[in-house]
Amino acid sequence: PHSQAGKIKIVAVGSAQRLPILPDVSTVAEQGYPGFESSQWFGLLAPAGTPPQAIARLQAAAQRALQTDAVRQRLAHDAAEPSGAGPAEFAAFIDAEERRWNKVVKDARLSAE
Repeated sequence: PHSQAGKIKIVAVGSAQRLPILPDVSTVAEQGYPGFESSQWFGLLAPAGTPPQAIARLQAAAQRALQTDAVRQRLAHDAAEPSGAGPAEFAAFIDAEERRWNKVVKDARLSAE
């Protein structure tokens, strides 16, 4: 709404591809920073030791929810794209994100102080 009202100008999006909700806004990579990708992500997690059958039920319920118009519309409103990845794929994604951002922190010599 702020962009449409002219209150702010969106200069780039951090995702790998342009967002359907902002088709005229280029990505950071398109603006001369190849390989740049940073976006928010969400997922469902369960405590360690959760029985596999409970995980399977949670995954099935999440998949069903992702197919509903209400959930799809809400995600689209936030320019979010559901992946529906299973537990193994999501765990691998989280591991990759942790490695990637740990490297950024180390290379930039960042600290919490």
